[in-house]
Amino acid sequence: MTVKSDVIENIISSLNFNEQGLIPAIAQNSETGEVLMLAYMNADAIRETLQNGHVCYWSRSRKTLWRKGETSGNEQHLVEFRYDCDKDTLLLKVSQNGPACHTLRKHCFFYALRDGQIIEILEPESAD
Repeated sequence: MTVKSDVIENIISSLNFNEQGLIPAIAQNSETGEVLMLAYMNADAIRETLQNGHVCYWSRSRKTLWRKGETSGNEQHLVEFRYDCDKDTLLLKVSQNGPACHTLRKHCFFYALRDGQIIEILEPESAD
């Protein structure tokens, strides 16, 4: 997916970023609808993602752009870009290559409260 630069700039200018210039971005598997992860994007990350289709986030800990999968190979490719009615949260429908979570799980939401106990509902994938 690539988008014309004037459309990208119109999108960015219409979004409501927080005080740090960030907006939450939910990554969702485009085929299954499963929520994979939550990260943050700034204007540069959105711009890069829409220009080349490879999802890029802003790393709050490293204070730099984070191209999903650049070290692990577990890339996300943008299928559809959405934002909510308040224009303050993004929904990225993605094609995920490998596990989305840095713990080698399919997604980041593997802790669940069940029967009054917190349990892990998903095992890490093997690193063959």
